Amino acid sequence: MSKIKKLQNMLRFTGFSLIELLIVVSIISLLFGILMPALSRTRSIAKQAVCKSRLRQWGIGFEMYAAENSGFYPHIDGRDRTGRLPKKPTPEDLADYYFGWVDVVPPVMGEKPWRDHKLGERPETDTIFQCPSAKLLRNARYSYAPERVGFFSYAMNSCLELDGNCWHHPDDKDSSGFMPCFLSVERIRYPPRVILLFDQLLDPQLGYDGKKLNRSAGQYCGSYPRSFSARHARPGGLLGGSILYCDYHVEWKESVWKADWPDDLEVPPRDDSDWYPYP
Repeated sequence: MSKIKKLQNMLRFTGFSLIELLIVVSIISLLFGILMPALSRTRSIAKQAVCKSRLRQWGIGFEMYAAENSGFYPHIDGRDRTGRLPKKPTPEDLADYYFGWVDVVPPVMGEKPWRDHKLGERPETDTIFQCPSAKLLRNARYSYAPERVGFFSYAMNSCLELDGNCWHHPDDKDSSGFMPCFLSVERIRYPPRVILLFDQLLDPQLGYDGKKLNRSAGQYCGSYPRSFSARHARPGGLLGGSILYCDYHVEWKESVWKADWPDDLEVPPRDDSDWYPYP
């Protein structure tokens, strides 16, 4: 038998039939389908680890800022809340404009303030300003222009400050019930429990606990419990968000909403020690 004939016989003997090829393709597809969710969860857990690391960095930044400023935290809101200064600014206007945490804490960490980033070039998810899992819903209608002015995936607990510019709790009948514009860390009742920064919701469709649209999702750098976002996966499939507390440790939480809170609650109850630093 010629060498060519032998080679042809070997190829016929070692070749795959159509059925065998289909079986191999089916097995590969099955394995791919099994592995993809696992890989997706792994990526999500990895992003969660990065998010926690960034929040710990912010914790160090807040601690350093307080040490350099007589033990006071910076203002909760920034220029995102004030916009342009009015002709006759109030002390709260000035605090928002000049002392927002996204502007005054980054420099002590060796980072540029938020205000030094140009419009349209605001920090994105590869920076300390944003959670790596944070993303805008591209087809959603926002009440602001996040692609131009940027968005905040981390929000500071607005209950750390209640002044004339902030929506105060109904139990605070007059200005004597307002908290100070700048909070002294020494007056925080229980730092390991009081929320400092948290993952913020960016999807307007899921705003306000899934019951009302929130077209300003991600617009402000200070917010309340309804803005908490569950964007991180955990083994077992649960979703939750990361929280930085006032003792600068970070925890994952499935939710910050309390079972006994009414559906129409906007501001936490005045005695809630997770949100309010002191009575």
